[in-house]
Amino acid sequence: MSRRGSRVAAVLIGALATVVAVGADAEPSTAAPAAAGPMVNESGAQLIALLPGAPAVRTIVQNDANPPAAEVLAAARLRVVPNPQVLPIGRAPERGLQVRTILASRIISAVFPEIQNIGGVRPDALRWHPNGLALDVMIPNASSSAGIALGDRIVAYVLRNADRIGIQDAIWRGTYYTPSGPSGSGYGHYDHVHVTTTGGGYPDGSEVYYR
Repeated sequence: MSRRGSRVAAVLIGALATVVAVGADAEPSTAAPAAAGPMVNESGAQLIALLPGAPAVRTIVQNDANPPAAEVLAAARLRVVPNPQVLPIGRAPERGLQVRTILASRIISAVFPEIQNIGGVRPDALRWHPNGLALDVMIPNASSSAGIALGDRIVAYVLRNADRIGIQDAIWRGTYYTPSGPSGSGYGHYDHVHVTTTGGGYPDGSEVYYR
C-alpha cells in the first residue's frame, strides 16, 4: 500500500472504534445517534463514519480519486458512496417511524415518483405499524396493468436492496416476500405494497439519509 493509502487507512481505522456495520442482523437500538463529523484526508476526500446505531448514514468518500484501502473497508463492512445524494422527506409521515423505515420511505419516494401516498404509523393488532417498522405504499390504479406493474417493480426494488435499506419483508397481491424469495400466499394487500424494515431504532433528529 502507498504511503498516501496508508494515511487514508489510518484515518478510517481511527474512526472504526465507533463504527458499526450496516446489515439486517444489526440489533435495533432505542435511538439512532448522529453521524460523526467529517474527516478530510490529504486528497480532499471527506470521510463520514457511522456511529453505533445509525444505520441510515453511510460512510462517504466524496472524491474517489484516492479511495481508502479495500481491505480496510471490507474489514469494517462499510459501504463507500462516491457521489451521495441526500434524500428529502418522502411521502410517509415520519413521526414514530424508525430510521430504516424512514430510509425506505425516502428511497421509495425518490425512485418511484408515481407514488403519492405512503402510510406509516397507525393502530394495528400486529406490532409492525404501531412500532414504526412498516410502510403501506399506496399504488395508483392498483388493479390496472400499470398499477400491478408498478407494485411489482417496487417489490423487486426493495428486495434487491434489502441489505442496504434494511428490508425484512414485503407483501403485495396476496404474496408474502422475503429477501430470499416468495414465501406463502393469501395475504391480501391488493391496493398497496406493505414493506417491513428491520427498524434500527428511533431517530433523534440529527440523522442524514443518503440514497
